[in-house]
This record gives sequence, structure tokens and C-alpha cells, in this order.
Amino acid sequence: MGVLRINGQIHDLDVDPDASLLWVVRDMLGLGGTRYGCGDGQCGACTIHVDGTAVRSCLVPVRAATGREITTIEGMGSNGKLHPEPKAWLAQDVPPCDCHRRVIMAVAALLKTKPKPTDADIDAIITNICRCGVYRRIRAAIHSVAG
Repeated sequence: MGVLRINGQIHDLDVDPDASLLWVVRDMLGLGGTRYGCGDGQCGACTIHVDGTAVRSCLVPVRAATGREITTIEGMGSNGKLHPEPKAWLAQDVPPCDCHRRVIMAVAALLKTKPKPTDADIDAIITNICRCGVYRRIRAAIHSVAG
């Protein structure tokens, strides 16, 4: 059993406490924005926030997330309004590639601790290879959010 708070909603689930948070989010709750990629924390496709920190959900067991605030890409807005990071992606014409979800989640967590990140800070959180290759647009979007 596990009581999880995901995107502001409480979910009382009958699930193995060692089950991966990724599978609970995707398969049990239908939040498909959190993707399965490699399954071993390398690619970041499953990035979510746990208490405001970006984590790879494929590596997090339900027992470690119980009682904590979990946010998925679907929870990155309120009242129908986009969070600043997705807005910046649109403003910079960053194409809607699957890998950008994980970058948006990582950037949102970064900006909480470093509101004015350097290029080195940004490089440290973009740990995936984007097949679109729009790194300059991504960097510009991040800097625009940072002000």
C-alpha cells in the first residue's frame, strides 16, 4: 500500500512498496508524460520532481516517495496556464521533442536553487542527447525564464 501525493492529488494505491514510481505514475495513474526510456536512470526520460528535486522515477521505489510531494510534467502548470519553462520553449520555437520533457523538469528544479544559471550549470543538467539538436534554442529558453 502507498499513499502518494502526485500533482496535488492524493492517491491511495494498493501497490508493492518496491514498485518503481515510474510504473505507478504511467501505468496505474495514466500520466503518460513521464516516459520509459532506458530503465536504469541514464536517459532521464522518466524525470519527475520529488519535493522539488528532479529525480529519475525509474530508480525511485514507491516506499521512498510516500508522504512526499511528487510533480510530473502534467503538473507543471495551474488553472490551465503553462509553467514558465514550457512557455519559454514555445517562445524560442523549440520543437516538441520527447526529450524536452525531461529537460523542462530538470530546468524547473535547477531554477529553484539557481535562479540565474550559468551556461555550465545548464550543461550539467542537460544530460541527454536531443535528436533535434536545438541546444542553442534550449539554452536561450532557459536564460529567458531566468530573466
